[in-house]
Amino acid sequence: MPASYAYLGPEGTFTEVALRTLPESATRELVPMVSVPAALDAVRNGEAEAAFVPIENSVEGGITTTLDELVAGEPLMIYREVLLSITFALLVRPGTKLSEIKTVTAHPAAQPQVRNWLKAHLPDAVWESAASNADGARLVQEGRYDAAFAGEFAAARYGLEALETNIHDAENAQTRFVLVGRPARPAAPTGADKTSVVLWQRDDHPGGLRDLLGEFAVRGVNLMLLQSRPTGEGIGNYCFCIDAEGHISDRRVAEALMGLKRICLQVRFLGSYPRADITAADARVPSTGTSDDEFMAAADWVARCQDGRF
Repeated sequence: MPASYAYLGPEGTFTEVALRTLPESATRELVPMVSVPAALDAVRNGEAEAAFVPIENSVEGGITTTLDELVAGEPLMIYREVLLSITFALLVRPGTKLSEIKTVTAHPAAQPQVRNWLKAHLPDAVWESAASNADGARLVQEGRYDAAFAGEFAAARYGLEALETNIHDAENAQTRFVLVGRPARPAAPTGADKTSVVLWQRDDHPGGLRDLLGEFAVRGVNLMLLQSRPTGEGIGNYCFCIDAEGHISDRRVAEALMGLKRICLQVRFLGSYPRADITAADARVPSTGTSDDEFMAAADWVARCQDGRF
């Protein structure tokens, strides 16, 4: 397998900045790709060891392109996550004035994060989406658009200047990125982990989603993300992307997944991996009755009852 990481390019994206915070990135060839699907396909095709892509932001939630790519196609697995605080700069060709800007561009996920700023400062500007924020900067450099929302660090890379900086509608906005590879044994639990799965119901019925969530709730497993995605099989047909606290080796998580496997049409395991927001010292203590020791004690009691040793 090539010692390379594919990522959403071109050079100068927030994705690249987040990727370079991983220590192992210094020992890999970093290969920019034109889109999230292209980055993930590079892993599926054996052209890259792993792909690094955005999956969620704190303003709009899950990034649907990434979620849909993980839901469909050959299975992949998440191994790491990175959180990056996001603020935008308005990048223009040198000498451009704010009053001269008629067209702006950026990745679609950027628009909800700068919508109010646009309304206040460029109410008549026409928005066009780009494959990435850095690609938007490249298109401004080529004269296709008047301005792009991107990281201020991308200005020098594309010969632009930051006309405005520190642009954001929501304070403390963050984007979550994930390192995705081919399926293998998950890393050992750290005590502050996250498990991601995709669930498909057997049929549509009243309380169907409650049944799925109940498998987590009765075992004290907290959910961190729940997002429905269409299956492509008609209106009203959805699967559910879920992030849950804990590691698949935790008894409460493992038993929840076993329960889901029994009642779901399909369960796709997307990985158990360290959380980026907390350490083990700050992790939430499992509620009473849901620790591994308590699960083991309960299993031992059942075994003793079966043997007539109660």
